[in-house]
Amino acid sequence: MITSKDNELIKETVKLIKSVKARKDKRLFVAEGLRLCRDAAESGAHIVTFLYTKQAEEKNSEDLAFIRSVADRSDEISCELYNKISDTNSPQGFLCVIDTRLNTVMTEIKKGGKYVALENIQDPSNLGTILRTAEALGIDGVILSRDCCDIYSPKVVRGSMGAVFRLPFMQKDEFTSWIRELTKSGINTYASTPHEAENISRMDFSGGGIMLIGNEGNGLKNETIAACTGRVKIPMLGRAESLNAAAAAAILMYELMNHSGRG
Repeated sequence: MITSKDNELIKETVKLIKSVKARKDKRLFVAEGLRLCRDAAESGAHIVTFLYTKQAEEKNSEDLAFIRSVADRSDEISCELYNKISDTNSPQGFLCVIDTRLNTVMTEIKKGGKYVALENIQDPSNLGTILRTAEALGIDGVILSRDCCDIYSPKVVRGSMGAVFRLPFMQKDEFTSWIRELTKSGINTYASTPHEAENISRMDFSGGGIMLIGNEGNGLKNETIAACTGRVKIPMLGRAESLNAAAAAAILMYELMNHSGRG
């Protein structure tokens, strides 16, 4: 049983929980909790290390045995130490260190497919919820600008409810230029903006396309909007001027997936 916070494995795990740089350098990230760890194992993610407590084994022995069977390495950790390193409010004694080289990394956009592209989303909770909703609605994939928050941060992984293990995604450095090239190639790109835009409920998305959603406070960049095929907006009643990014994304993705023009 590991009991010391000075153990090298524990120190490396803490770095992965707290540091974007460590996750990028090591190409590893952390998933915590019974459901997420089980999800990772069932989804075929490469579990490099599995840490668990004796209490977790006693309470959920079958789940723990399954996760341990697919992990490269498994170590028991004292409950006291686990509670110190945990990033959750109610630690369950399940923690997986996972390789970021998932089979969900997307390499191309298919004509006729339906995607969501996110520019400079900064709130991990928003990003996690968007990923979860995208999977639930059947979105073909998610594109992230390089300045979005880290998709492998613990809050994103938790908020995605396992979608990060299954939903195809890609990251783009030159996001605006890439969108411009897609538009030129004949792929429909739709900028979500409240300014001079079409009511999304009247749009025809039968030909597929990419729905673009911007930063929580500032929306999409002007140059990104200009690079798109068209502009769409969510019709709003009442005095609210805007929606939370995750709430807006849910509506936009639902319309993209389910409506083909309603006049």
